Amino acid sequence: MKGWVLLGALALAQSAYAATPDHWIASWGAAQQIPEAGNLLPLADMQDATLRQIVHLTVGGSKLRVRFSNAFGTQALVIDDAHIARSADKASARIAPGTDRTLTFDGRPSIAIPPGAEYLSDPVSLAAPALSSLTVSIHLPQAPAGQTGHPGSRATSYYLHGDHAADADLPGAGHVDHWYQLTGVEVAAPPAAATIVAFGDSITDGHGATTNGDDRWPDILAARLQASPATHNLSVVNVGIGGNHLLTDGLGPNALARLDRDVFARPGAKAMLVLEAINDLGKLSREDVRTPEQHKQLVADLIAAYRQIILRAHGQGVRVIGCTVTPYVGSDYYHPDAASEADRIALNTWIRTSGAFDAIVDFDAAIRDPAHPERMIAAYDSGDHLHPSAAGYKVMAAAIKLEALR
Repeated sequence: MKGWVLLGALALAQSAYAATPDHWIASWGAAQQIPEAGNLLPLADMQDATLRQIVHLTVGGSKLRVRFSNAFGTQALVIDDAHIARSADKASARIAPGTDRTLTFDGRPSIAIPPGAEYLSDPVSLAAPALSSLTVSIHLPQAPAGQTGHPGSRATSYYLHGDHAADADLPGAGHVDHWYQLTGVEVAAPPAAATIVAFGDSITDGHGATTNGDDRWPDILAARLQASPATHNLSVVNVGIGGNHLLTDGLGPNALARLDRDVFARPGAKAMLVLEAINDLGKLSREDVRTPEQHKQLVADLIAAYRQIILRAHGQGVRVIGCTVTPYVGSDYYHPDAASEADRIALNTWIRTSGAFDAIVDFDAAIRDPAHPERMIAAYDSGDHLHPSAAGYKVMAAAIKLEALR
């Protein structure tokens, strides 16, 4: 009889534990791609090397885990030492004293991540306030066979030969403004907490923002959310990729190809802001004059792609907030003509009026010049007439109604 009582008690305890697991949300993240040749780290620099990377949390927490990626690797990625700590200085490799924690994988200090896979560390206790910066340090005994990374980090990373993952600083380390093999930091959060994913191209990735300044529009949105008790449990994860397209591969996989990994796999994802298509629009006539039929077909294809995003997101319980495409006449790269501008206007009209999205954000209206609506206001232009400046990103973030995210 006592045995049955004990088994019953154990079953109740296990049931209670299973009923109240940690609620994990993504607090920081980056979309992964194959770095272009100019953004690869030389293999010699990644052989028997420590890589220390700095990331900026949105929602804070006291229990964290880290997501590593070998999405584009061709062989197993071996990490034989991994640590997380509070950053002492976003512009250096120093960590805050007393905050270093060893990361493990199923209780082990090392892991071999299969090609094409991602891998979560075990949870670790570390007090990390909202909007704080963390360092993630890994030792690679061998250089990755096929690097996976995020070139547009706008944050400085450090590398040094030998295992220095637990060191308080990395004097003599090389540095580069890219992230590698690192795709997310997740926090255990209250049940009402959720993740908002900012999905887009270089304007979401933050081209024109300040290196180590955390002043992209998703960063500023995260700060706005943290300032309000009604929204401080909402995190923002930036999965923009510079040069991204809706319809074709550019720098990184096309938007439809990366939805599962970059959006739906993020724990807690409940809404996504979509700012895409400027590269599709610009590419069509960048090197040649196109027929009216080709322009009409492009707009139709872009709308169909948006509808696919909405259908797939709703199937995952994710709300979709459509963002209008910003002006880019005068772009030194795309030099759009009147037909390209007409395509942008047609697409924005559909975004605003179709009712296909759960909500919209009118980035176009926020930064366009009233006297010349095909162009950005000069103060919001980074100088290339395609990407906003830090001031422009601030205005874009202010254009987002927080009620639409709750």
